Parts: sequence; structure tokens; C-alpha cells
Amino acid sequence: MCGIVGYIGHREAYPIVLKGLKRLEYRGYDSTGVAIIQDGSLQVHKKKGKVAELEEAVVGKNMHSNICIGHTRWATHGEPSDRNAHPHLSNNGRLAMLHNGIIENYTQIKTELLSKGYTFKSDTDTEVLLNFIQDIQENNNSNLEEALRIALKRIVGAYCILLIDQEDPETIIAARKGSPLVIGIGKDEHFLASDASPIIEYTKEVVYVNDYEIAIVKKDELILKNLGNEKQTPFIQKLDMELAAIEKGGYDHFMLKEIFEQPATIFDCLRGRLLQEEQQIVMAGVDNHLEALTKASRIMIVACGTSWHAGLVAEYMIEELCRIPVEVEYASEFRYRNPVIHPGDVIIAISQSGETADTLVALESAKEKGAFIFGVVNAVGSSIARLSHAGAYTHAGPEIGVASTKAFTGQLAVLTMMALKIAKAKGTIKTEYYLHLLQELQDVPEKVEAILKNADELKVIAAKYVTARDFLFLGRGYNFPIALEGALKLKEISYIHAEGYPAAEMKHGPIALVDENLPVVFIATKDSYHEKIISNMQEIKARKGKVISIITDGDEVSPTLSNDTFSIPTADEIIAPILSVIPLQLLSYYVGTLKDVDVDKPRNLAKSVTVE
Repeated sequence: MCGIVGYIGHREAYPIVLKGLKRLEYRGYDSTGVAIIQDGSLQVHKKKGKVAELEEAVVGKNMHSNICIGHTRWATHGEPSDRNAHPHLSNNGRLAMLHNGIIENYTQIKTELLSKGYTFKSDTDTEVLLNFIQDIQENNNSNLEEALRIALKRIVGAYCILLIDQEDPETIIAARKGSPLVIGIGKDEHFLASDASPIIEYTKEVVYVNDYEIAIVKKDELILKNLGNEKQTPFIQKLDMELAAIEKGGYDHFMLKEIFEQPATIFDCLRGRLLQEEQQIVMAGVDNHLEALTKASRIMIVACGTSWHAGLVAEYMIEELCRIPVEVEYASEFRYRNPVIHPGDVIIAISQSGETADTLVALESAKEKGAFIFGVVNAVGSSIARLSHAGAYTHAGPEIGVASTKAFTGQLAVLTMMALKIAKAKGTIKTEYYLHLLQELQDVPEKVEAILKNADELKVIAAKYVTARDFLFLGRGYNFPIALEGALKLKEISYIHAEGYPAAEMKHGPIALVDENLPVVFIATKDSYHEKIISNMQEIKARKGKVISIITDGDEVSPTLSNDTFSIPTADEIIAPILSVIPLQLLSYYVGTLKDVDVDKPRNLAKSVTVE
């Protein structure tokens, strides 16, 4: 979950790494640090807090160097502090290393090193691994590359590692397993990072490092090797990303920018796939594996967080349209409970980053058992994309805000197209309804635009409830997962306790919480459940709860039972979730900003969960 940046070349390295750390801060912001080699001396500067605090701490110091590695941390082992910040120095002061991941057997290794007289200045597993590398290097009289290779064969866990040696100021050594690493290729320079956002300003040629690979990086040379010391041929890819995509573009926060980008990102997701005039959907990942998808006896959707909520919506769609049984699993539970998987089972893996550790491990296990893996990811070249047999990108562009918004609606758009395409191939959907849904999906970007024009209404609503201690979100059918997503967004961005529930289940416990202080948000768009949701509103109203309703244009009943309402355009109930989530994103954003929360970097969270 941490952010890693490195540079070696002909430029001043520290400013490049510092700028890169600012762009990766969404991956973790508990502490920050850099290491440079200057006139044969290894210098480490690190600080608890965000990148700006490190930047201020080194003002006036000589940071001249053509080599630098940097780290922004999401804490796992050891509380956020100066001493636990990365990079770490080896006992001999010769090596500096930073790390994203978790070394599971570090305690055993630490005990061995303590018995040999090693001392530790931090509580991190990273410092243990670094001194383990030093110990191997000294005892085996090996070079740093070989010592790292031996160490990585011994450790258990996930890692992305950057290493520098003050006696070799012309080299950065990197390695990965489970945590992402991309290397940008310039003219007599190389850039290393957890994702492409720090690199795009300088080059669009990149290499995605694979698991169990070691990279030996010099300014004019990149060598990749596996743990068996065999050279690998780097696969150079072109980045399909523009610098403007990772800038705020005049918005106060990335989150707000990304909410307002959704008409464009959903359009990009549909573009070239939804061919309304031809009355068809073209998705190469589905087209090339249509038999596996249509003949599946069941589909398992594996995801975490917001992506899991997208999976719940997909479950409803696929079962209704395709008549295939669907199970939606938390990846963190799926990987540990020894699930029953048969050859031919289809697993749809949903992940914004494509690097979610739990999802990756779950997929590896399922793949070994013969399941067909279909990835739905946003990040091109990500680990899940490469692990999958087939897949579809959401084309939402870089999402910098920690709380996912545009990635979620992109996932819903992709999953809807998949469901429609499979249903059409199976013959489980009537042509008239299929064409109707194509039109409905085609109209989504315009309808999202209409919702966003009224965003200020939600700011007014947010101001009424900013002091609330709890929220309840209720929905039925396709809107139940949206209730869960609305509650999650509010928790992430405002630190207000919120729960999402099926509206009918409210009577089985949560109604005990209802009083005149509890805001209850109903996702009450016009659908087959609307009369039932009206009844649920009346039950809350009778107990003096504060009712906030997301309704469909023209609904005259819901406002009579609501303290506040927000209207969205009419849409088929299968398509409506893409619209109904937008007001909930905005409500969370405005509550968070009114509470003076840093909504782009909420406490204790990170964008991509690359540790278990």
C-alpha cells in the first residue's frame, strides 16, 4: 500500500522523486523518506507525516545527486514515526532500502540476526530484511544482487524493494512479488515507481516488472533476472495516459474532480464497445471466450471494498439476464476458506488497481484448480490483468482520490455490458428488452451530467446533517448494493459511522436505532420495489427519523415522506445504480469537506491494498 519512487540518470534526482511521492501519496501518508548517494556517502532523510513535512525538513540541505529512492508509507509493522519511516539503513551503514509489502517470517529472521549482534532502530519488518541481506552479503562474500536473491528465496510474504549501495552509486536494485513495480525508460535515465503516475511526465515507455523478478537498473541499462539468475527480456509498453489526468485541474480535491469526470469516463468505457446502431456490444475479452462464459454452471465474483459492491450489482444482473447462478465473495475470505472450485467455473475478479493482494492470492489458487479467470480492472498492465485468462479494462483513467468513485461506475458499466452480451448469446433476454437496455446504457453519460448540474443541492443537504454521529442507508433490489456503497463512502470520507441495509431487513434489528437524530438515506428510485420502499419510509417517519431520499424525477409520493430529496433522471432499474450512486458520492464529499477532513487522504486508508 506504500508508494515507491526511484530515479537514476543525468538529472537532479531528489526533485523528481519528491514530485513522484506527492503523486503516490494516495497509497499511504503516515511517513515519508528519501535516500541519496552524494560524493560516495549515503544520506537518508525521513519524517513522520505527509510528503510536505519531509520537503520542509530538508530545506537548506544539500540534496544534489543523480540517484535517489523515496517512500511514502502506510504503516503495517511499527507505528507511524520518524524511526519507522523508510528508507532504512543497514547496520554497516552501506545499504539503504525501502519496501512495500509484508515479510511474514521476519520475527524468525530477526531472532537469528539478534543472536549475531545485529541491532535495530525500528519496529519494521523491512529493516530486518535489509540486515538479512547485509548478513548474507558479508558471510557469502557475494555482491548485493546475489545477496538479495538468496534472501528472497528465504523470506515469506509480499514485497516491492528498492536498494542502493553507497559503494555503487550507479545502480538501483529492485525486486517484486505481489506488490507492483513499473520502470520508466528514458534517454540515459530510468524511473521506478509503484504505478505510472510519477513517470508519465518524463516518458511513456515502461516495463512492468513481474513477480519473482530482480531489476538491475543503471542510467543507461536495465537488466531483468529471475530468482534463478536467468536473464529475462523486458517487455516495453506504451503508456496510454496523459499528465492532465493526474492533476487536479482546478478542483479543490481529486475526489471532486473524479466525481465530475464520470460522464466522460463512463462514455470512454462504453466507447467502441456499445455499438447501438449495429445493435451489439463488442468486447474482445468476452467475444474470444464466449463459450466459457455462456456455458458456465456458475460464476463467482471475487473483490474487496467498493469493487465488492459492484460485484453485488453484477450478481443481480447476471442472474436476472443470463440465468447463471452467481456468488459474490470477499477476496480476503475466499482465499482462506478452501472454496469448492471445479474446472470450468468462471471467476470474475474486480479491482480498481489490479494489485489488491487478497484478490491476487485468491485468483492464483482458483486458477490452479482450473477456473477460468476474467479480470475487470482499471489499471493497464496490472498484476490481475496479467494473471487473468481474459478481461476488460474500465478505462476510468487514474483515480487519485482514495475513496473510489469513477472506478466504481466504470466497473458497473463494464459488468452491465458483459451481462447483456452473455444474455444475448444464451438467448435468455428478449430482443426488445436487449435493445431497450442498450439505449438506456447509451444515455447514462448524459444523465450523469444532468445529476452533476444539481450538485449544490447535495451540499445544502450535507450541511443539515454534518453533525450526525450515525447514518443508515437503505435500498432494495439493485439499490441495496448502492446503499452499502453510500454507507462506505460516508465512513471513508467523513468518519461518521454508517451502515447499509436491505430496506426490508431494517425491521429485523436496525429500526431500534431510529430516533429524531438518525438520518436515514433511502435509495428510492422508481423500480419494481418502489411501493415497498415507500412503506419502509413510512416506518422510519413514524419513528421521527430524518428521511433523505434519492428519487426518480416525477416521483410525487416520496417527497411527502422525506425531510430532504434529490432527484435523478428516470432509468431502467438495471441501469439505475450507475446513476443513484452519484448523489451518494457527492453527499459524502460535502459532509467530509464540511467536517474539514482531507477527503483525498482520509486517515488510516490507502488507495491500493497490496498487503494482507
